[in-house]
Amino acid sequence: MSFFSKAAAVAVASLSILGLAAQSSAGLAAEVAPIALATIQPAAAPQVQAYVPAPVAPTTAPTPAVADDVKPGDTIAYPTLAAAVAAQQTRGDIDEDMRCLAGAIYYESKGEPLAGQLAVAEVILNRADSGRFGDTICDVVKQPGQFSFVRGGRVPAVDPDRPAWRTAVAVAKVALNDAWESNADDALYFHARRAAPGWGRTRVATIGNHIFYR
Repeated sequence: MSFFSKAAAVAVASLSILGLAAQSSAGLAAEVAPIALATIQPAAAPQVQAYVPAPVAPTTAPTPAVADDVKPGDTIAYPTLAAAVAAQQTRGDIDEDMRCLAGAIYYESKGEPLAGQLAVAEVILNRADSGRFGDTICDVVKQPGQFSFVRGGRVPAVDPDRPAWRTAVAVAKVALNDAWESNADDALYFHARRAAPGWGRTRVATIGNHIFYR
């Protein structure tokens, strides 16, 4: 082989080797590049869903049930006698029988507990119903010799602004409306504890400073 032929062969061989080396470097770079990129790229932040609390329904106080069958004039059930008395309207004009009944309650028992005042009212009403003591409440209260507060057949007037009078009016209304049952609901007589009339009647209740009989 001539010198030029050998030189050409060597040159071709060198180019072939360089070509192979270039292909190997490119392949190596292709394999390494993804790894290198993966190592320098920041990891994607995890998706975090914000917490949204569930809506809370507003709380309201329950509305008291109202009976549909309650009609004007129906008897109302009160939890206590004091509640029944407090519910009565005591201002304004009252009729004569109401004035007589409230007067008897006021003068005979204004210092007594409410139950004692109601019991006095029951005695007046029971006497009026019996027909033996008078036909009306005022007839019963003004009957001669029965109640010492009566003066000349009249019930003395009372200042209507006095709390004890307003209580007496309220108790009278409770009794007339049967808004509370008295322990002396069938009594026709009563006297103070300090008295001892010796009546021989059936005792039905002792309330406050009074003893009640039928």
